[in-house]
Amino acid sequence: MKYWQIIVINALIFIALSGFLQNSFYVANVWIALAASFVLSLLNIAVKPILLLLSLPITILTLGLFSIIINASMLSLTSLIVGSGFQFRTFGTAVLVAIILSIVNTFISSRVIVKRW
Repeated sequence: MKYWQIIVINALIFIALSGFLQNSFYVANVWIALAASFVLSLLNIAVKPILLLLSLPITILTLGLFSIIINASMLSLTSLIVGSGFQFRTFGTAVLVAIILSIVNTFISSRVIVKRW
């Protein structure tokens, strides 16, 4: 999929999850969701590879489950950067959103045919 399609899909997922998790996950509006999705993608490009490399031993020991914590950390960092329009009540909510976001992104990307030239 193209980069901007992924940004829009993640923003829609954020909006849907904020509706399901009303007491623990807050997204102010669509524009904040788009901004959060864009910031998350930038953090995944710049910061996440460093964190994955530093946490490689514990990721191997936990058979990859520690990567969920790294994804939740990226979401928490996104929340700090975006501001009060994108908030998690607890880190556990960030973990839950990271798990759901990963599952939905995997499902969508496996269903879309990618044309390679």
